[in-house]
Amino acid sequence: MWLNDLFKKHPKTMLIAAILLYFLAQSLAWFQINGQFVYSWCKEHVFLMSLIGVPISYLFIKATDLTFRALEGTVWPGRILTFACGIIVFTILTYTLLGEAITWKTGLSLILTCVIILLQIF
Repeated sequence: MWLNDLFKKHPKTMLIAAILLYFLAQSLAWFQINGQFVYSWCKEHVFLMSLIGVPISYLFIKATDLTFRALEGTVWPGRILTFACGIIVFTILTYTLLGEAITWKTGLSLILTCVIILLQIF
């Protein structure tokens, strides 16, 4: 498969793909959990919202696999990237859709999470 060949030649490409999957999975998880505060449909259909957990889990599994392969068999960086992407997604979506302000602690956390992601890529 051409994608696997690309990833073998460019592990950073694999890592960037993993980070994008982490961002997608974290975004979907935010809507699954917090959508009830934004959309009445989500609040009224809790069971259907819980079923979204299956594709979200699949995305996390694939992203973790890509991270594991890109970083030569280590799992800690994937966990840290998951956390960092989750903090960024949570902050952006909570601020945009729920209007919760970004405090100095949240701002500092965002800066640190960006540093974490950059450390893993470079």
